[in-house]
This record gives sequence, structure tokens and C-alpha cells, in this order.
Amino acid sequence: MNVTGTLPQLCGKQLNYLSTNTPFYFSPRPDLFSFISDHYLSLAAPFVAYWVLSLLFHVLDVSEWKWLDQYRLHESAEVKARNLVSRSDVVKAVIFQQFIQTIIGLWWMDDNQIGVGIEHVKSMLDLLPTFTTLFGGVIGDSATKQILGDHGHVLLYTYYWWVAPVVRFLFGIFIIDTWQYFLHRAMHNNTFLYKTLHSVHHRLYVPYAFGALYNHPLEGFLLDTLGAGIAEYLAGMTTREAMLLFTISTMKTVDDHCGYKLPFDPLQVIFANNADYHDIHHQIIGIKSNFSQPFFIHWDVILGTRMTRKDIESRRRKAATKTE
Repeated sequence: MNVTGTLPQLCGKQLNYLSTNTPFYFSPRPDLFSFISDHYLSLAAPFVAYWVLSLLFHVLDVSEWKWLDQYRLHESAEVKARNLVSRSDVVKAVIFQQFIQTIIGLWWMDDNQIGVGIEHVKSMLDLLPTFTTLFGGVIGDSATKQILGDHGHVLLYTYYWWVAPVVRFLFGIFIIDTWQYFLHRAMHNNTFLYKTLHSVHHRLYVPYAFGALYNHPLEGFLLDTLGAGIAEYLAGMTTREAMLLFTISTMKTVDDHCGYKLPFDPLQVIFANNADYHDIHHQIIGIKSNFSQPFFIHWDVILGTRMTRKDIESRRRKAATKTE
């Protein structure tokens, strides 16, 4: 197929559409805020999100609001009795891990942004050969010329500003989920890895929010830092896209360890992989189940490692029947 011979020509009005229309989330400024570069903000945002959200849940933990009792996964006394590490040691370990993440991030993260001004127009126009090839193979050259000639600017705009970023973001989520599932599962199935690394995290039999990143430092690097870096790299994310992914994944991790089943928490409503789901994994009965984190549970479902509250009740009924 002669691609160059089928390329449509966008008129001045269409080019003007591409150069003057940008989505609400786009800022042409080199940095979102004048007092900090996006490079540093991408490292600071997850740190701030972690501790702000943790503080909110800590306020709930120390409150005596009776209406919260119906949403607590464990009693406050149970949290203190069953956990094997002090809260001060947890804070120190988490801050140390975040320090390591920041140092690595300073070296790893690039100032990779979507171009400003005419640069993004050129980037969109560079997609025309690909669009022409794809459409031409399905509907033919003449129809492709007609469609792209009339609507090419809208298609380019939609793909460049909406489809591609969403695909990159979802692919980044998929990479993080995949990386963490298989590495997390390996750390449970391999005795050496569990005793040496992952057993540190499971000293918190009853999780709470600011203990979400309480890990052995090497596990923290392998599971969280390296996994996030691989996702950002493979998905080809911009700095701001990576910032959003890292911040949301951090908030999700905190929420998954918060100790509350909240029907008004959007992170728990949207995702089946939530605090209740992950709490099962921290209990003895579910420690070889529910490895998925932090977003979706597809790997648990596909590979048969999912456990629900109904599964637990069913096992307990069967055990009770056998002892009778």
C-alpha cells in the first residue's frame, strides 16, 4: 500500500483546531507549580498523599465515634494485641523506604512532558501515516482519504489527548498489578523469601493505614519502587502521567491497609481489591490467598488464589461439621 499517496491534507481550519484546543487537564506551563518542578513534584506527591491519607485514617482510629464501629474490620484492642511491631518502628521503616524511593526517583525520573505550543500539533500530525495505514487496511484508500480529510483533526485530537494517555495509564496499572502479584506470591511460596523479606510486613497481622509500606527495605525496593519504575518505563508515560499513577497507587495502598470497610470510600467502591479483600490476606486463614495488589484482582481470579468472606465462612462451617 502506498501510504504517502493516500495521506489526506488537513486544511487551515483543522490545523487551527489542533493548535488551539487542548483538554482541561493540560497545562502549557513547563511546571504545574512555580515553586517546584514537575520532576520533584512527581517524587513529593506520593509521599504527601501517603501521610495525609494515613493521618485521616489515624484520626478515625483514635476517635471514639460509635458510628464507625460498624465499619471497622477489627477492634482497636485487637490491633494492639496481635501486631508484633511498635507504631514508632513502623513509622521509621516507612520513612526509610520512602527516602530510598526518593533517591532512586531523582536518578530514574526524566522531565518527560507532552510538548507545548506547536510541538503537540506536530506530534499529532506524525500519527497520520499510522491512521492512514490502519483505516486503509479496513475500509480502503478512498474512504480513508474521505474520513481523515473530513474528521482527521478530531480523530487525531481524541487519540492524542484522551485515548493514548488512558491506554498508557491502564497499561501502567496492569504492569504494577502483574509485577506485584507474581512477586508477592513468590514471597509467600518460597520459604527463604518469606522468612527473610516478606514476613516483616506480616508482623502487622491487623493492618492499619500508615503501616501500608512497612516492609523489609529490599522488599520495598523490589515490590514497590522497581515495579513502579518498570510500569512507568514500559507504558512510556510522561512525568505528569507517572505522577498521577504513583500518587493514586500510593493512596490505594494506604486505603487497602486502613482497617475499615467504608461504603462511601470511592477507592473501595470502585475496586474489589480493597481493605476488606486485603485484610483476608493478612489473616492466617487467607495468607496464601489474595495476592493481588494494589488495583484489580484478575490474577487471583484467573489463577485460583482468590478468597472471599463467604469462602472463609464456608471453610469454618465445614471444619465445625467435621469436629461434631
